[in-house]
Amino acid sequence: MRKKYNDVAQKERNVRLGFLSAFIVAAARALRDTPVVNAVVEGDSIIYRDYVDISIAISTPKGLVVPVLRNILGLNFLEVEQKLGELSRKAREGTLTVEEMDGGTFTISNGGVFGSLMSTPIINPPQSAILGLHAIEDRPVAVDGRVEIRPMMYLALTYDHRLIDGRESVTFLKSIKEAVEDPVRMMVGI
Repeated sequence: MRKKYNDVAQKERNVRLGFLSAFIVAAARALRDTPVVNAVVEGDSIIYRDYVDISIAISTPKGLVVPVLRNILGLNFLEVEQKLGELSRKAREGTLTVEEMDGGTFTISNGGVFGSLMSTPIINPPQSAILGLHAIEDRPVAVDGRVEIRPMMYLALTYDHRLIDGRESVTFLKSIKEAVEDPVRMMVGI
């Protein structure tokens, strides 16, 4: 999909259709559908949020920053890429404000850009979970009873077990996997 539409996106919208937007859109949908992963423990209460603000870990020459993509439910890939591009530009320039880095409900970290094949991302308090993306590597996989070489990526979800159980975490990860493997699902709303 990226190969097919990236040139058109750059020409018509001046936006590069990147890899991360598919995971951000898929995570937003999964957070909507598995609301406990988007919730937070406050004292003796569980607060369920009715919005999705995803923090994105961005590496800069001065270190890691984590700006927030706000209200992203319902945005398409190009809209997410536009918002992400603006925050990334500000991160590189060192012009992010405290408000732009405060208040995310969930974080995505992409250690794969540094070659990580598997890691355990650390939760960004007071959030209850973080998704770690890892490097894409060609691996042998079974496809229709045959072994084929396919690009594979591991996802890792670190979560607060006081709130999120294995069932919810696996449901969440499976939702992201299915959406990213078949992005048309996100476009038609299934």
